Amino acid sequence: MKAMTLLAAAMAAGLPQGTAAQDADIAAGKAYAETICAACHAILPDEEVSPLLAATPFQEVANTRGMTELALTVWLQSSHPTMPNIILEQDDMRNVVAYIRSLKGG
Repeated sequence: MKAMTLLAAAMAAGLPQGTAAQDADIAAGKAYAETICAACHAILPDEEVSPLLAATPFQEVANTRGMTELALTVWLQSSHPTMPNIILEQDDMRNVVAYIRSLKGG
């Protein structure tokens, strides 16, 4: 847990200015998710099961306690053993983060 906190702090220090959700485009984030993420993840609010059962549905990610913009950004930039190494451009990252956060509460 301490390592994750340090990682989050390091990532926050390295984030370029203007990475705030208000600069993001939720519709573009959804479009990116439909193109890149939907093969494995349930990306829509009414989807409870991902095509790849081990892939967490975006709705569940959004509703995870403590899942902030920063936490999602760190999560998307960290390698996952079961996930392909997808490198998101900063605009795509902001947009996908904003889209996932838009699913919170559903």
